[in-house]
Amino acid sequence: MEKIPAKDGWLWVKQGFALFRKQPAEMSTLFLSYMFLMLAIGIIPVLGQMLPLILIPLFSMSFMQACAQIEKGQRVYPNLLLVGFRDPARNTLLKLGVLYLLAATLVVAASTLADGGVFWKAMMGNGLSAKELEGAAGSMRIAMLIAAALYVPAAMAFWYAAPLIVWQRMTLGKALFYSFFTVRRAGRAFLLYALVWIVIAVVAPTIISLLITLLTGSINAVIFILLPISIILTVVMYCSFYPTYTAVFGKPTIGSDSPSQAGDRQF
Repeated sequence: MEKIPAKDGWLWVKQGFALFRKQPAEMSTLFLSYMFLMLAIGIIPVLGQMLPLILIPLFSMSFMQACAQIEKGQRVYPNLLLVGFRDPARNTLLKLGVLYLLAATLVVAASTLADGGVFWKAMMGNGLSAKELEGAAGSMRIAMLIAAALYVPAAMAFWYAAPLIVWQRMTLGKALFYSFFTVRRAGRAFLLYALVWIVIAVVAPTIISLLITLLTGSINAVIFILLPISIILTVVMYCSFYPTYTAVFGKPTIGSDSPSQAGDRQF
């Protein structure tokens, strides 16, 4: 695989916006359907905390397939939300989801060394008083940074794993291997990609909220304006995952090559 130039990180973001602009209502409906389903699953005792993570690979393919259809000029419908559940690779995606859960649990558990377990309790849904959160705010931020840093290698292995399993018919281990080393080789592009999204999704909304607060003094106005912006930006970010895949592995095709040939051709 040829090295991906750093500038491609910016191009992936632009392509995400371009895909969204073609079917904004359809992609937003797909995302809101996903969010409502996650809220419903969250009601289930115990499992409601684990299933959203385990099901991430299956639902991620809903958005990847939606982007593939938009690129082909096909209409996106909410029933795409279940495309991962209908795929023959469903069980492999579920195994990948279990690895998501294990990785997230391990890194959050490791972060307890920094804040005595406050971040862990927050992530597990245990009630924390405002006084506890205020007193541990500094150490909790450090714990979150530690967890994020520890999760980076896992994120590299997970990034392409789901589409490689579904579209290239790779085994779980092979998909994780290819994903990790592909992201590593395209590291500069992914770094720029992440920085652009930090500016778009974190810095810009923060500045906008401050301006709205100064002009209106109303928290409700901030929520009213930022909520739809946040939803749109999240959907666009999901759309931008697709070009990160096609930039390396090409447009998804099934049946033209054997799984091993389709993947090995990229390296």
